[in-house]
Amino acid sequence: MTLLPQELLQSSAPSERPVISLCEGSDPRVVAGALAAHQANLADIILVGDADAIRAELSAQGASESDGIQIHDPMTSPLTPEFAAAFHELRKHKGVDEAKALKTVQTAVVYAAMLVRLDYATGTVGGAVHTTGDIVRSAIQVIGMAQDAAMVSSFFLMYPPKDAPEGARAMLYSDCGLVIDPSAKELSEIAKASAQSCKALLRQDPKIAFLSFSTMGSAKHPAVDKVSEGLSLLKEAAPEIEADGELQFDAAFTASVGQRKAPESTVAGHANVMIFPNLDAGNIGYKITQRVGGYAAIGPVMQGLAKPANDLSRGCSAEDVTQMIAVTVLQAQNG
Repeated sequence: MTLLPQELLQSSAPSERPVISLCEGSDPRVVAGALAAHQANLADIILVGDADAIRAELSAQGASESDGIQIHDPMTSPLTPEFAAAFHELRKHKGVDEAKALKTVQTAVVYAAMLVRLDYATGTVGGAVHTTGDIVRSAIQVIGMAQDAAMVSSFFLMYPPKDAPEGARAMLYSDCGLVIDPSAKELSEIAKASAQSCKALLRQDPKIAFLSFSTMGSAKHPAVDKVSEGLSLLKEAAPEIEADGELQFDAAFTASVGQRKAPESTVAGHANVMIFPNLDAGNIGYKITQRVGGYAAIGPVMQGLAKPANDLSRGCSAEDVTQMIAVTVLQAQNG
């Protein structure tokens, strides 16, 4: 059975102690999840936000600032002037002057990302309070894209319940949280990045299914053509990646259906990476899998950034925060 991120990280502890910055440092769920991560030796933690509010929440949960739990208030931090100068240099071509740079880095979400950019932290996690747009914007502007990435996309890690029927397995669903209507080229880039994420976080060789309402030409439509073209572009760019399509979900997931609908495919019926044709399908699909199928969903996890930064659902639990901290550390290990 595939290990959850926390279990995987604990089975291969990093040689250097990672540091994760959390931009919603006074949120009760974030504090609880951060404390659990620290107690499990996953990472040291920087809680970013109003210092008095963070201390009050730590106290309410029977904890306090310590060697492994730091508090950074962007309004008073000695690092803020350094961050303001760096942000001004980074964004002055966009018309950001020194005063605006200072004001911007005094916001917790940007300050937390600056901690990562300037190597005070290994990665950052937010989204319990902030919107996905806030988190993604700060990550792209401050941390930037990886040199080998054509775009930033996202995915969910999906883990089956313990009582799941035979054939259930851990999977990676992409893109379910960020790219609304990817082109064929973007689908191929999402799939290539997701293959790397599968190896890093599921520790499995990827078998990638390009999903559609059609299987191997059973329907004709421009939407099907887009998916097929995305597969072709991936095979041209990365022929070593095992991928197939277009496949309906049942053909991608269930061995007997895959054998019947796509008998020559080595992916059909065995896929562990599902590439959805658009955000409608991806978002609906992961939530059905989670709510009806009982799968645990961890994400949205971002891929394509120079250093790890990840988003939380605003409906997240403390356990979700802990698992996302583990994901962020694992991404840094495999960066």
